[in-house]
Amino acid sequence: MGDYLLVCRLTDAPRATAAASTLRSAAIAAGLSLSDLNPAAWIGLSGASPPRVRDVGGWTLVGDVFDRRRPVFPRHDDSAWPYERKMLARLWGRYVGVRFDGRGRPDAVLRDPSGALDCVAWSQDDLLIIASSAPDWLIACARPGWRINIDRVAAALRSPQLAAGALLLDGPVAVAPGALQPLPLDRPAVSLWAATDFARASLDPRQAVDPAADRLRSALEEAVEGLAGLPGPLAAEMSGGLDSSLVAACLVATPALDIRLWLNAYGVTPESDEARWVTPLSQHLGVTPLRVPHRTASLSAALYQSVNGGFRPGLAALDTAHDLEWVRQLQAVGARALMTGKGGDSVLMQGAGGDVFSDLRFSQGWSALLSRRARAIAMASEKSLWTLVAEARRAWRGVAAAPERDDGLLAPDPGGAALAQWRRRCAEFGPAKAMQIAGVTDNISRHGPSRLTEAIDVRHPLCAQPVVETCLATPSAILALDGRDRGLARYAFRDRLPPEILERRSKGDMSRLYGKLILDNLDFLRPWLIHGRLADLEVIDPEAADRLLTRDSLIWRGRYAAILAAAAYEGWVRTWEGRLSSLGPMRRPK
Repeated sequence: MGDYLLVCRLTDAPRATAAASTLRSAAIAAGLSLSDLNPAAWIGLSGASPPRVRDVGGWTLVGDVFDRRRPVFPRHDDSAWPYERKMLARLWGRYVGVRFDGRGRPDAVLRDPSGALDCVAWSQDDLLIIASSAPDWLIACARPGWRINIDRVAAALRSPQLAAGALLLDGPVAVAPGALQPLPLDRPAVSLWAATDFARASLDPRQAVDPAADRLRSALEEAVEGLAGLPGPLAAEMSGGLDSSLVAACLVATPALDIRLWLNAYGVTPESDEARWVTPLSQHLGVTPLRVPHRTASLSAALYQSVNGGFRPGLAALDTAHDLEWVRQLQAVGARALMTGKGGDSVLMQGAGGDVFSDLRFSQGWSALLSRRARAIAMASEKSLWTLVAEARRAWRGVAAAPERDDGLLAPDPGGAALAQWRRRCAEFGPAKAMQIAGVTDNISRHGPSRLTEAIDVRHPLCAQPVVETCLATPSAILALDGRDRGLARYAFRDRLPPEILERRSKGDMSRLYGKLILDNLDFLRPWLIHGRLADLEVIDPEAADRLLTRDSLIWRGRYAAILAAAAYEGWVRTWEGRLSSLGPMRRPK
């Protein structure tokens, strides 16, 4: 999806009129398509697939909006903003909303629960500015007085579930997915949608498998058909894994779609080439995929700074060579959008071991030991029931380990703020459901900008609200049916996928490819991280980085994901320090 810029005059003062006019001229020069929403507000749209604008119940919604087939309305409608809570239940999509008062001034902003479209707002010069991206021309024209919050940078780098929340900048306000921000911006935000609200339904031990499978199949079909039905010819990812296979099965069952290309990327290592699964899948579905080698390019300061000009670190933008190759293939056949299977690891329950048994034990008590599901989990995880019981005893509610990137590279975190926040948020759930909730949050980053999204509308149906809500509300032991990774999804689509996919127990793995990328670029990465700004600001431990960033250490210990994430954050900090250089050098408060 493309981007939007919304500019609203908060007063009729000459300063507001002049500032709005200056931004309008700069937006036109940058190539945005502008239109007036009312006498005090205009919107600029850009990108290969610019967002659409429509009015719904007094709200101006920017983006893609669909009606829910089976809306789940809030149980209590006497709370604040009842209409908006029902609207978020009745609609789904990729959108943000702005409500205007009788004078055309904005009085509230909201963001849909998927978080697919970012929503960042700030006030200056008697204007309210709301944007999904931060191009150079906008920052240069607006010249906002922002500062990087280095403590927030450190916390987000360590804890992935924090990266989609508050910005790493002091000044602008990021509206959280599923939240409403009353105006002015110093008022507290209101949570209209929360993953934990839906996850509470999973604590009901009376749920049965077949109704859960029906709900999951219906939710997947709704998400795929909705996103695939948007204007423009399509392409689809076909990796050979279960997640993209589910999306592919829904696509071939949806009539009147213009699918120009099925794409399969393969690597040079055995675990990164999934031809043995792609072949039976494509034969079963009656399609012919184009196999394209996964391409990589050298890492450099120019690369990291070119992909880190957004409001958030460009974690989705590091596969530049791969993205550009896919852009070339998609544009060659006239495809305007790409359907992916990303996000299934989290929502469909990838793990099926001791954590799932702990969830079962929490919801059913000791009777869980006598259940067929417990025996299936034990057999699949190759552990005895008594070993699972011992693990469940250690996994008290609320003390599930917070998902963190490897801390061998990072400075110590004595405060443990991320873990404390994690415990408060997931105190009523077992470890498997708690990790799923964290994964739903982390999936928001999959919508981040990249070279691919600049040219193609990339759509992730497994990250869409219907699928997320359905899976959150389903008990972990049912999602991991028969002790299987994504067991319920396999069962729900047992008549629509070939046995090779349904029975597959391995997963495609690009780790060795990314490991080789890091090893081949150590001459760049070592000074980039050891002597970089994150080291200066005591986010990275330079001595630990010096020990870790050697060929022997990396071959023995791995930790590739943490290194790539740290390199991306380093690029983001350097880029934004350059943009905000007029405010003076950044220092971490003591």
